[in-house]
Amino acid sequence: MGYLRTNNGKDFFEVASLLQKSLRRGDMALAARAANELFPHYANYIWKRLMTVSAEDCGDMVTGEVVALFDAWTHINKNAKPANSKGRVFIAKAIILLAKATHDRSADELNLLVSDRFPEEEFDAALAEVEPLIGEHDDIDLTIPAWVYDVHTRRGKQMGKTKPMFMREESDALVNRATVFANLDQMIDSPTYVAPRPLF
Repeated sequence: MGYLRTNNGKDFFEVASLLQKSLRRGDMALAARAANELFPHYANYIWKRLMTVSAEDCGDMVTGEVVALFDAWTHINKNAKPANSKGRVFIAKAIILLAKATHDRSADELNLLVSDRFPEEEFDAALAEVEPLIGEHDDIDLTIPAWVYDVHTRRGKQMGKTKPMFMREESDALVNRATVFANLDQMIDSPTYVAPRPLF
């Protein structure tokens, strides 16, 4: 049994690897060349690989955009046979998006360095600790934290919560907080419009 081959007889797995690894390095031209080597016969595989890249190698939230491009590509190929697939431009657009994204392998590293190596005894102990909470929910008293009550809830409105309070409290509560506005506090504090000032 021979290896899977691409359009020009290259090893399928090597070209697929080239597609992903060139995107990690931001080389959109090489990634596009690899995708074209696989297209159209392996078009569905290209999309699977691009979606994997979006989650495995990108810090930006780009998976939704890649899925939307895949949906558009699927739509224009609704009645086409695989050999007659059209719309390489959607693949090219996904490649550009992924090559330009912030690259971050934290999700894959988390799986490799933590999830797959987490000691079994610690995992079992954690499960035993939460086991009482998993069973009957009727017996559990659910305490609603005070931060739930904001301007969007009836009780929050009764407590005098306002939109500026909501914006500040929720911004302060963010884990790994980031903003694109250099003047966020000024924008929140002002009762009138304040033009956003970008950080960069």
